[in-house]
Amino acid sequence: MGKRIMPPDSGPIEPVNLREALEERYLAYALSTIMHRALPDVRDGLKPVHRRLLYAMRQLKLDPDGGFKKCARVVGDVIGKYHPHGDRAVYDALVRLAQDFAVRYPLVDGQGNFGNVDGDNAAAMRYTEARLTPVAAALLDGIDENAIDFRATYDGEEAEPVVLPANFPNLLANGSSGIAVGMATSIPPHNAGELCDAALHLIKFPNATADKLVELVPGPDLPTGGVIVEPREAIVDAYKTGRGSFRLRARWKEEDTGRGTYQIVVTEIPYQVQKARLVERIAELLQQKKLPLLTDVRDESTEEVRLVLEPKSRSVDPVLLMESLFKLTELETRLPLNMNVLSRGLVPNVLGLRQVLREWLDHRQVVLVRRSKHRLAKIDHRLEVLDGYLIVYLNLDKVIKIIREKDEPKPALMKAFKLTDVQAEAILNMRLRALRKLEEMEIRRENDSLTKERAALKSLLASKDRQWKHISDEIKALKDQFGRKTELGKRRTSFAEAPEGVETELAEAMIEKEPVTVVLSEKGWIRAIKGHQTAPESLTFKEGDKLKRYVKAQTTDTLLLFAANGRFYSLGADKLPGGRGHGEPFRLMIDIEETSDAVELFVHEEGRKLLVASTSGHGFIVAEDEVLAQTRKGKQVLNVTAGAEGAVCAPVEGDSVAVIGENRKLLLFPLKELPEMPRGKGVRIQRYKDGGLADAKVFAKKEGLTYTDSAGRMFTLTEFRDWWGARAQAGRLPPKGFPKSGRFGPRF
Repeated sequence: MGKRIMPPDSGPIEPVNLREALEERYLAYALSTIMHRALPDVRDGLKPVHRRLLYAMRQLKLDPDGGFKKCARVVGDVIGKYHPHGDRAVYDALVRLAQDFAVRYPLVDGQGNFGNVDGDNAAAMRYTEARLTPVAAALLDGIDENAIDFRATYDGEEAEPVVLPANFPNLLANGSSGIAVGMATSIPPHNAGELCDAALHLIKFPNATADKLVELVPGPDLPTGGVIVEPREAIVDAYKTGRGSFRLRARWKEEDTGRGTYQIVVTEIPYQVQKARLVERIAELLQQKKLPLLTDVRDESTEEVRLVLEPKSRSVDPVLLMESLFKLTELETRLPLNMNVLSRGLVPNVLGLRQVLREWLDHRQVVLVRRSKHRLAKIDHRLEVLDGYLIVYLNLDKVIKIIREKDEPKPALMKAFKLTDVQAEAILNMRLRALRKLEEMEIRRENDSLTKERAALKSLLASKDRQWKHISDEIKALKDQFGRKTELGKRRTSFAEAPEGVETELAEAMIEKEPVTVVLSEKGWIRAIKGHQTAPESLTFKEGDKLKRYVKAQTTDTLLLFAANGRFYSLGADKLPGGRGHGEPFRLMIDIEETSDAVELFVHEEGRKLLVASTSGHGFIVAEDEVLAQTRKGKQVLNVTAGAEGAVCAPVEGDSVAVIGENRKLLLFPLKELPEMPRGKGVRIQRYKDGGLADAKVFAKKEGLTYTDSAGRMFTLTEFRDWWGARAQAGRLPPKGFPKSGRFGPRF
């Protein structure tokens, strides 16, 4: 056995609970991600990497009116001094700040290839150059005037700003997105002029409601334009809670190409959609024949977006064509809103529009007070120095004599003229040229000017009203510089309402309309035979199976299947298996329990009402539009109790209800005694001692109750006295000749 090698002595080994150690370390990682990487600060709207980029560029004197420097130089300074991460991540962040299609108000003025809306990457950082924009300069305005706090950098050799002074509502104006551990943020860009209006209103009316603020900030304003088709109520709710989404569509127009033909030109695509990928997707759908109204797509873009869409024929409705594209491609997207930001005390919070603006305004007040106090201290220092200078001019010869004759002139000057240390030091540092008579007049003028400024600053610091007046003036100046009247600030995204009632037209346009006969067997096999069959007896089935339902429909119709579990399922007539063979089990098309069978199958008719009832004798009226199911799981409408199941689904065509039980008791009563509801167990329709409900139907009293016997003969009952009563009664035996099956006959 080999000799065991012991590790070098590194002190006593401390036992640690693995679960606690992992939780502690993961929490530290999560907090680091949230605080220092993924979430923006509500005050300046920046994440640490962006803040460090702007600060590094300012330190390199890359001002808006100055020259450009290589991006490699900027990235080098950022990762060397402030941001100990990879150069790729920093350069990608820099590139995005310069892309006018990604950022509504670019913070970096880029020179060179910074990528494009097709999704192409920027050139390498050794080829591109950058400097700050006026918007970035506004964010940094006052950074040298003690407006904000600084902290030590990662290596302790430099200092970096905790937050920028932010004389620009950057969080909402440029938006932000990021994914942290367990939380995310997604804020679309907005119009700076509208944000200034909302901020001014909030200063004047601190308790302004979300409804009023949405009048001033109606919604996002995206760099790539587009059209928002979200209802106003949803927009107000999103801004009130800080969570929501906006339905965004491409902007398009119809171009006449002569001889009655036309083409559609898309001039603006949704925000953050790559144009090249969008064109590929449309071409792919064309090949798959999923866009029957479109024949070709071409990208004729230059610096301006221009996607040309050619319709299949001149008769194609352009609105229907675009609706089909909106449904299947990224020409329509959902723009999420999740205003999860670092707010007071750098804690993650989801804030509404009013709170975000409020925190920005509160930050501007803090910045104003700090800058004013900094300036006041500078003025006090300068006034102290100027007072010392004036003493020199009043006693010039004596001052010169002391300086020439004394070995230590400073204490002598302080003693002779009762000067402060600051004044004596300033006098000793004076240049001979400053002893001109003219300089004395300049000093007196400067003294007077600074005294007035000092009084104004004192007055400002003493009054909250004056502070908010000053902030309002700053915001008005900001609005003049970046507002909607400027080229940069004019609104790009507009608002509209999506066309209504096109879903059915679109479905019909996308599907070739043909007559079909849908056949459902007792054992649950379903098929769609072309044409309207008139001889159901000629249909063939598997051995031991037979016809259950026989429905004439069109391929554009939606079929509703009511099952014994009380659920409704939607089936597209065009998606059913063809008439060759026996079809397929309907269970393959929907998610339904093995124990639940189909009760009724019929064509959906908008606006119609249905009577639904269970074997327990309970039921109600439901609007047919309410039972449409959007998923394979169907829609629960009739709640059935244990031991009972759905038994009846009949159209409401009349004013009276006929119901018969398995005990062959018939009851007739007014339809108005049944409630209308979207879902539930319903009310008792008929009372039983034995058995349950067998069948029910709605009929018009003046036309009589019709029923069909086993031989297919139709009878009409017009004398109701023996069976007419109130809902939930037991009823009486039906008239002679009533079918032994206990059924009234076909319902639809």
